[in-house]
Amino acid sequence: MFYKKNYSQVNFFFLLTLTFIFYLYGKEWCSYLGIEWAIKYPKQFIFPLKIYISSFVKWLMNEAHFVIFSFKDLTRSISWIIEQPYQFILSLFAKGFYKGQGQEAQLILPPLSWIAVTTIITSLAIYTKDKVLVALVSLSFFYLAVFGQWNSAMITLSSIIIAVPIGVLLGLSLGIASYKSKIIEKIIRPVLSLMQTIPVFAYLVPILVMFGFGPVSALIATVIYAMPPMVHTTILALKSVDPQIKDFGLISGCTNRQLMWKVLIPSSKSTIMVGVNQVIMLSFNMVIIASMIGAGGLGYDVLTSLRKLDIGGGVESGLAIVILAVALDRLSQAYVRLRPDSKSKNQSIFKKYGLLLICLAVMTATYLMGFVSEFIKSYPEELSVSTSVFWENSMRFINVNYYDLLESIKVFLLVFFLMPIKKFFIAIPWPWMVTIITIIAWHYGKFKLSILTFLLLMFIVISGLWTKAMITIYLCGSSVIIACLIGIPLGIFAGLNKKADRILTAFVDTLQTLPSFVYLIPVVMLFRVGDFTAMIAVILYALAPAIRYTAHGIKNINKELIEASLISGCTPRQLLFKVRLPLALPQILLGINQTIMLALSMLVITALVGTRDLGQEVYIALTKADIGRGLVAGLCVAFIAIIADKIIVASSNRLKIKYGIM
Repeated sequence: MFYKKNYSQVNFFFLLTLTFIFYLYGKEWCSYLGIEWAIKYPKQFIFPLKIYISSFVKWLMNEAHFVIFSFKDLTRSISWIIEQPYQFILSLFAKGFYKGQGQEAQLILPPLSWIAVTTIITSLAIYTKDKVLVALVSLSFFYLAVFGQWNSAMITLSSIIIAVPIGVLLGLSLGIASYKSKIIEKIIRPVLSLMQTIPVFAYLVPILVMFGFGPVSALIATVIYAMPPMVHTTILALKSVDPQIKDFGLISGCTNRQLMWKVLIPSSKSTIMVGVNQVIMLSFNMVIIASMIGAGGLGYDVLTSLRKLDIGGGVESGLAIVILAVALDRLSQAYVRLRPDSKSKNQSIFKKYGLLLICLAVMTATYLMGFVSEFIKSYPEELSVSTSVFWENSMRFINVNYYDLLESIKVFLLVFFLMPIKKFFIAIPWPWMVTIITIIAWHYGKFKLSILTFLLLMFIVISGLWTKAMITIYLCGSSVIIACLIGIPLGIFAGLNKKADRILTAFVDTLQTLPSFVYLIPVVMLFRVGDFTAMIAVILYALAPAIRYTAHGIKNINKELIEASLISGCTPRQLLFKVRLPLALPQILLGINQTIMLALSMLVITALVGTRDLGQEVYIALTKADIGRGLVAGLCVAFIAIIADKIIVASSNRLKIKYGIM
């Protein structure tokens, strides 16, 4: 065993030394040997996949016919079906119901007043009998009105009300189908993995072409983005049902349909609702990106603020998204925990349906009083409160007083950290980089993982995007290193200290619910555009998993092992470094894995601040509506994410076996 361990270390240092030599002299050697293609892949050998994809989509939209209808007719029909309930909900909450179009349009029925909507949401919270939730929900919606975010919030809420049920129903259906058929599961799992790893911008382009510019396209993009966790959770939930419960259902004479809807689904309700919560949160995470293809609301406000570098407006709209997301998330979680009341048949109608009657009464009263008082209809702008001046003054204060310090930090990290890493990845010949990554994959995952890694890397090479892929890896790697250097110590501290855990949990929840675009506004104002700005934004966005998973790993170590270590005479330092950290290392690695995933997804958004990686390629494709270009670049990002995910999971499993965790 000692020899094997030593041999592995020798191999590792040998490969590392050889890689460093290639970094120093690889370009010169390739030029001397006449193999410049090893430095830059020849253009004549690039596989024109993006051209083929673009041509196929054009044919699909313009020429494809299915007997009595075309593909374009199909997409437009889907758009029309989705648009009808969306327009109804939008009219109900935000715009009101009109007769006629354009300048001749006449208002028939105004939208629900802010008092009515707040009452309805509060009543839903009251039904759960959770006083804290009632306070949270009512104050959240009151905040939206007081801080002048009501109309935009209602537009966003209308999109969520449509997108979430569609995402849940589709995800539940696919999950059930995958549970019933192993063939369907094998087909759908890699598709879901691609959906979760491919940048959102990449599939905005085909959606835009197929469904046109507008809120419907934004809704479809939101559903595609938010649905995968629902499918995964449904499959996991159904497989986790106690076999005895299933057997009892069969013995009772249940048909397959009854077994599914009367036994399996109710038994796994709590787990399935986790997927519902994920759909809600991911839908809110999508609202800003969706605004780029026609969605309005809070997302559009944040995007407009980013373009104007209006930090006050951007932060206010971003916080409104967070508040709305948290309120709806907590409300859905409460309904999961809710147990049905056994109500007597002799109860009065008011006791049974009191909350519903109150809501109807408030809706009617506010509608009638709206004709008399403008305050009832909509919260007056003159009474609105704004914090934008505070945020702008704060940013101005930092710029004026700490500019030299911030600039020094920026220059230092650029010169001594970022640029060396960038030069390292770009300078190494692509054949050697492919080889070294494939060897690492073989070391942890053996033959299957090494073949998969090699094929995915070669796809990037023959697509002609190798250099941009290396810049992506450099930016992602640099950000992940710093995020882990910050997040892992904080996670250890949270795992050992309950008070710190509560504070950091609230901090992490804020980081994960705050829209990614919001990070860009203050960072751009402090550091302007460039790689350093992108790195800071990525760190802020990707920091949360490093903290959360590390804390979880530290807290969930077997207490008997801790007690045994203390009895053996371990000092607190020895207990941490010899017991806690090795046992928590698999969880920490999974946290690093999630940090990498979030970093890659954020890099595409940071293309807005001047990066020249695959994210920029995807963003350019979106602006030019170039479907092939966007999808190929998006696939390259997804493949990088898949390689990192597979290698880290394989290494985590090896550590679990080593320490007897699995």
